[in-house]
Amino acid sequence: MSKVEELARLKQEMEEDTSLPLRTNETRLVFGEGNPDAELYFIGEGPGFNENLQGRPFVGQAGKLLNRTLETIGLKREDVYISNVVRFRPPGNRDPEPHEIAAFQPYVDREIEIINPPVIVTLGRFSMGKFLPGERISQIHGKPYELKWNGKDVTIVPMYHPAAALRAGAVMQQFVEDFKKLPQILEKIKEKNQPKPEQMGLV
Repeated sequence: MSKVEELARLKQEMEEDTSLPLRTNETRLVFGEGNPDAELYFIGEGPGFNENLQGRPFVGQAGKLLNRTLETIGLKREDVYISNVVRFRPPGNRDPEPHEIAAFQPYVDREIEIINPPVIVTLGRFSMGKFLPGERISQIHGKPYELKWNGKDVTIVPMYHPAAALRAGAVMQQFVEDFKKLPQILEKIKEKNQPKPEQMGLV
């Protein structure tokens, strides 16, 4: 089964799972979208008003900022994969609660396993807490962290949520600067994973 087929099946399972929290007549499932072979997997918090309306992640003002910032490092939205820790809009755009994040976690984990990205960029503290619990985003943003996740090596790069960048000029500056580090982080991972040339024995 291809990655596209696996993701479609996962989405259908989520559509049919009536136990998931935040599901109401006014909310619609906002599944992840993008390149299933992406090297960069972005994960935010949850859908807002525009996302719920369109059924797509990051399509409001925060999404437009994300798209523009991707372009500054030579990438389009279609090159990466974009998702959230919860997939239905919390009422009034409130923060997702721990039990809500936990309910969606098995689906989020399976999505990450399907895409198998070398780099996961967490946008905001809720997605950062999934991989780096107990850390403060103000202290670790923009720094790559190599860790084992579900038995695989992955690099986590915590960043501010683009919505936070829109609210504060200082955060915006850090958000843009952190993005500029991504190509170099990817390059280092590729170099590290390249097979070492065999040493030629002395004749």
